[in-house]
Amino acid sequence: MHTFQPYPIELLEMNPFTKIGKEWALVTAGSKSKCNAMTISWGGVGVLWNKNVVYIFVRDSRYTKEFLDKGEFFSLSFFDETYHPALGYCGAHSGRDENKFEKAGLTPAFRHSIPYPDEANLVLLCRKMAAVPMEEETFTDKSIKDAFYKDNDMHTMYVGEIIEAMAR
Repeated sequence: MHTFQPYPIELLEMNPFTKIGKEWALVTAGSKSKCNAMTISWGGVGVLWNKNVVYIFVRDSRYTKEFLDKGEFFSLSFFDETYHPALGYCGAHSGRDENKFEKAGLTPAFRHSIPYPDEANLVLLCRKMAAVPMEEETFTDKSIKDAFYKDNDMHTMYVGEIIEAMAR
């Protein structure tokens, strides 16, 4: 197991366009008895409701969504480039069918009972504040539906307060 240290959020320097959009991140939710992780490339970091937050988007069909919906907490984890294949694996396979942590070569770890992958180099522990279903009628750009939701597998946007940042 790696040693993580609390990292002051005000010192966090990261480009979310690179970290989330290009390098990807892993969202993990669940409990010590059962958790799941999935790769995300849509989301952001900012301030909302006077809180430091992350926001992520998870399709209705994803197994991890069940864990996010049931639980109060989740983690958002970032890795160095050597873990890109593991993130690719977690984005292409379902935890319904297998232990994705094991198959991707990742190790589940826990802080405050919140799961995260031990191999990450930056982890944001989050408390879920909102789950907002994306609905076709809310799109002001009508091309979004055809471009991203032809199969009607919509996203839910989750907003999570960052309760602790950890780095190793």
